[in-house]
Amino acid sequence: MKMRRLFPIGITSVTARLAIAFFCMTSVGHASEEAVLLQRLALADEATAAQIEQRLTQIWSRSGSASFDLLLQRGEDALEADDIPAAIEHFTALTDHAPEFAEGWHRRAQAYFLADLMGPAVADLERSLALNPNHFGALRGMAGIFERLNMPQMAFKAYAAFLAIHPSDSTVRSARDRLQQTLLGSRI
Repeated sequence: MKMRRLFPIGITSVTARLAIAFFCMTSVGHASEEAVLLQRLALADEATAAQIEQRLTQIWSRSGSASFDLLLQRGEDALEADDIPAAIEHFTALTDHAPEFAEGWHRRAQAYFLADLMGPAVADLERSLALNPNHFGALRGMAGIFERLNMPQMAFKAYAAFLAIHPSDSTVRSARDRLQQTLLGSRI
């Protein structure tokens, strides 16, 4: 009976095999942690939800590549320094090299928003949500842009989608309720 290799021929060292196994386990670990956190978020009070939101943001900010994480950090640093063009450049490099990394699209959308480029911001938020439908930050951003563009029905839908994931956020709930009253008033 011939034995099958579990690893390609080029990977023979024990260290390399352990590194691959560790990477696979941490990826699975983050995915299962994310699922648990999302379940807890749906039931959490506002104070606990803030802690869960912070942890989910940390998970979503890890690309799995030190190079991509560095691009993300450089973009964030540029945003903090109010250098919006540099932030857009860093986040664009990130989305070019890691197009499946939802957080790269989300952060570039934030930079586009700050540059008053609403169309590109919405497109990037849509891409982020296509990659991570639970990204409540992208939904909150989408709702804010739609409000700014005087599109209350679209903003209401985005706020409602946010609250389906993160129901304890009183600020978003108030915004949704305010828009609901506006929309109901416009129908009378």
